[in-house]
Amino acid sequence: MRHRGFEIVKGYENAGVNLPVRKTSKAVGYDIEAIEDVVIPPFKNGIGPTIVKTGVKAYCEDDEWFMIISRSSGPKKGLMLANSLGAIDSDYYNNETNDGHILFQYYNMFDHDITIKKGDAIGQVIFQKFLITDDDKAEGVRKGGFGSTDK
Repeated sequence: MRHRGFEIVKGYENAGVNLPVRKTSKAVGYDIEAIEDVVIPPFKNGIGPTIVKTGVKAYCEDDEWFMIISRSSGPKKGLMLANSLGAIDSDYYNNETNDGHILFQYYNMFDHDITIKKGDAIGQVIFQKFLITDDDKAEGVRKGGFGSTDK
């Protein structure tokens, strides 16, 4: 039985995706890479974050979720995740909109463009269990991908 892991997103099978790995036996997170080169312009008010694609999706059990976080070197490189950390539900996997593609939203805090190259480690994925309240009655069903649960 599968519990949690990573797969390549549909359409990226021949893109040279490296699935996330932990670099040491005590590491809490799985390092994840950019699947293509992307230029992140300097932050300006009114301009949204730049999406960095990974070509990767993750699956986990129904009572689990995973977070995507910036690497500790992110701030030194001028990168800041737009949402501090991304909380991704188990039903994001294989969703009908984007197949569960893990995407990072970055702002550039420097005054010059930052280029992320294909294969650069851009963040980490950490799996967690979650709890629900005694009176929880959630019955909704995910209808889309990135940012869809509030629609």
